[in-house]
Parts: sequence; C-alpha cells; structure tokens
Amino acid sequence: MMLSKREQAQIERRLVATLTEACETAKAEIVGFSWLTHEVDYGRFPASLMVVWVFDTQANRDQALAKGQGARMVELTASALSDADVVVSPVSAHVHFDSEEQCQRANAGNWQQRLARKRSIRG
Repeated sequence: MMLSKREQAQIERRLVATLTEACETAKAEIVGFSWLTHEVDYGRFPASLMVVWVFDTQANRDQALAKGQGARMVELTASALSDADVVVSPVSAHVHFDSEEQCQRANAGNWQQRLARKRSIRG
C-alpha cells in the first residue's frame, strides 16, 4: 500500500520525536555515543527503515559493542519504533553502528555519501 505524503510526514514526525528521545537517553548512558539518524524509502516502508547510531571514534564504537551496549541501543530503537507505531522485525536488522572517525576516513566526513552507500548495499 502506497503511503500518502501526509501519512509519510506523520510517520516522519513520530520517528524524529521518538528517536530523539532514544538518542538523548543513549548519550547519558553510553561512552562515546554522539548522535543517531534514520533513513527510509517510503516506497518500501517499513522494510527500508535504517537507524544509524554514530560514535565519536571507532574505538568507542567497538568498546561499546564489546560491552553489549549494542543490545541496549537495539532496545532503545525498538522502544522508539513502538512509540512511533512502526513495526519491523527483527529490529536489529534495521540498526547499524558507525563512527565519525570511519566516515572521515572513508568518505571525507560526507555523511550523505556514506548513508547513500549503505542504502545501495542494503538494496
């Protein structure tokens, strides 16, 4: 079913609000976590939804994941999506972890380019 522009805008507002809350929670709990973003193609919603959690350095990203904090971020994502009335399963398939350092190294700090590449890999 094709979503109208109005429905897309409503979903987007809910996602931004609930993911912002998840982001603020994670900033207080997880060392090195900086920000998150989401990407979605509403022509393939919700399957195309991708939430990217971004750390300041690759070392902090790796350390957080090694400590099991990736599960906490997936849990925060699941809660945010639930609050936004978005259903995906499994949630973990829609969550990715990255770092400012890796974006700088591989994409000269160009997040639009980096996220576009992730989209093309996911198909």
